[in-house]
Amino acid sequence: MIVLETERLRLEEGTPDDQVFILTLLNSPNWIEFIGDRGIESLTDAENYIHNTLTKSYKQMGFGLYKVILKQDNSPIGLCGFLQRDFLDHPDIGYAILPKHEDKGYTSEAAKAMLDYGKNRLGFKTILAITSSKNITSQRLLQKIGLERQYNEKYTKESNDLLFSISYR
Repeated sequence: MIVLETERLRLEEGTPDDQVFILTLLNSPNWIEFIGDRGIESLTDAENYIHNTLTKSYKQMGFGLYKVILKQDNSPIGLCGFLQRDFLDHPDIGYAILPKHEDKGYTSEAAKAMLDYGKNRLGFKTILAITSSKNITSQRLLQKIGLERQYNEKYTKESNDLLFSISYR
């Protein structure tokens, strides 16, 4: 199901057919370093991730992480969407792009469109974002799309994360 479109991108729900893409993305260097190893080591693991994370969120929450597709060649290049974490009061935006598609503006294009979707279609009044204190690129992107840094937080004993937010009236 197509969720939204931008000039260059289409965001749609992930499906079991996305196993190879999910396996590749979740094992990319930036995913491992800044998001964390999810133990996705096989196509079966990727299919389980799609079912237990993506599809489950769509059904239970009415939103989730969506596959980012490059319109020009219909290829999946990343994920972008919202997560509802147990330890946060509001949904948070998340995103990741395959390394060969970084630095082309796709992440900010998808994230800006997703913020608009969250505000206008899902009715979110506040949207959060969590990023590693080491992930300067993500911090800059969040500020570029309008989120403001709130404070540092340790969500896990290994992490030193930063919380960003944007609120709408």
